[in-house]
Formats: sequence, C-alpha cells, structure tokens
Amino acid sequence: MVLSGVNESGEGDELEVGAPDPADQAPAMHTREHVKSVRVKAPTRGNRKLERFLDAVNRDDEVRTWWYMAQVHAERLGMSDHSWVHMQIVLNIALRLARLLDKGGVEGAMVTDHGMSERDVEVVVAGGALLHDVGMSIHRADHEEYSLFLAREALPRLLDGIYAEPEKSIVMAEVLHAIIGHRRRGQPYTVEAGIVRVADALDMAEGRTRVPLEAGQEGIHSISAAAIDQVNISAGENRPVRLEIELNNSAGIFQVDDLLATKIRDTPLADHIEVVAEVKGESEKRLLSGFRLG
Repeated sequence: MVLSGVNESGEGDELEVGAPDPADQAPAMHTREHVKSVRVKAPTRGNRKLERFLDAVNRDDEVRTWWYMAQVHAERLGMSDHSWVHMQIVLNIALRLARLLDKGGVEGAMVTDHGMSERDVEVVVAGGALLHDVGMSIHRADHEEYSLFLAREALPRLLDGIYAEPEKSIVMAEVLHAIIGHRRRGQPYTVEAGIVRVADALDMAEGRTRVPLEAGQEGIHSISAAAIDQVNISAGENRPVRLEIELNNSAGIFQVDDLLATKIRDTPLADHIEVVAEVKGESEKRLLSGFRLG
C-alpha cells in the first residue's frame, strides 16, 4: 500500500495515496490461515486513546475475520478490494483529513457537541473507517446496515478500558453514525461521519480495480477507476483540504464527479474541501480495447 509523504509521527505536508503495494495484495495475506497476522497501522501522533483502540482492533480475531470475509464476498462478486488493505487506506486517509480540518479550524462533533477533544474525534474517525464495511462479510446488499449491528457488537470490547460511561456510549453512537453515513444517501450530520464517507471514496487509485479488470469486467466503474493513478491530500490555499487527483485517462472524471463529488456534497465537509483533477502526460493511457453488448 502506498501512503507516502507522512512519517510515523504523522508529520508531513501531503499524503499520497497510490496503488496498493504488491506485498499487501499477495493472495496469502487474504487467506483464512493469515487472518491473525493482519495488523492495520496509522500514525497516532501520541494520541493514547487512538493507540489503545488500534491495538484492540489488531488483537480482535472477529473483526479481522470480518475483513477476510468481506474480501471473500468482494472476490465472489468481482468487486474492487474490500480487505484489510482497504480498511487501512481509509483509516490513514480519514486521520489525515481529520487533522487537516482541525488545523483549519473545523472541529468535530466530539468537540462541538460533547465537549470532548480532537483526540476523541480521531477515535470516532478510526472506528468508522475500520468498521464501515464489516457488513460485507454477510452480504453486499444493505451491507451498511449489517455493519451497524456487527460494529455494535464489537465496539464495547474495543473501547473497554479507554472510555467510561457516558463517554463510551457517546463514542459508540458517533462511530455507528459514521458507518451508516458512508452509504450513497447516508446524509452524515457530523464532521467525523463526513470524513469517513469521503475517505472511503478516496480509495480510488488504480490498484484497487486490478481484480475486476483482470477478470475482464470492463465497465464504466472499473475503467474510470483504472484511470486514476494517485490521490494527493494536502492543506489547501483557500480551504483546509486540497485533493489533487492524477488521471491517466479522461474516463477517470466519472469517478471524481459521480462518486467523490457526490460523497463530498452531502456532508458537513462540502465547504472545506477543494478538488482538482488533471490528466498527466501528453497522451492518455489506453484502458479499453473495445466494448460489446450481447
């Protein structure tokens, strides 16, 4: 997985999200035998609550098995990656967005509504990022709703020892709101839920579409996703966040306009993110040899 531009402490001016590292895509890492070896990583910047939460997730065999099963169903359907790799990418993007927004003066609901801190914002964002697709372990259709009841089962033990009541139930409720808010018409009410929704959409680089394309499933979704080489996330000049999307083919604009723009417009982040998409190079990459119906 390529997540460059930020060191282990979370410092850096830009986060670059490119195609997943081949080592992360190795079939062995997505097998039943390797479920317990999976660990997600992200810079915690000394946030002890976040550190303890990530440690709890990485020790939880059930959560890691849900990620495994989500990928099994994704492969059955010829879909893009929904394994732990996707969860880790979304986690890192979400934390980057949260920190840029905070630096730009945009506070999360944990601060504005509950009088808690930015560190608690990061825990909610991490919970939403890591659990948003666990419902895929059951079925693709309505997977967001399935993610809710699985996450509701897991969160008490994942947050145990980190929060006491009522803070524990507040964090749980906000994580669950972020999970349901990532669906297409999820209408997220909070900055945290908006972050998870947008971060999920930003895992759009070329490597995520490798399986559908290699299986010969050429359509507007797979072709347009394959047209995206890299996503750069940095502080904007006029807004807290700037997203620069590098395309190798104009078909990628479908992903930007139909998926990403829709996910941003319906969130509290709409006025805080600027998006620029450009085709790099003098010529466009050929992604489709032909198309046939019937």
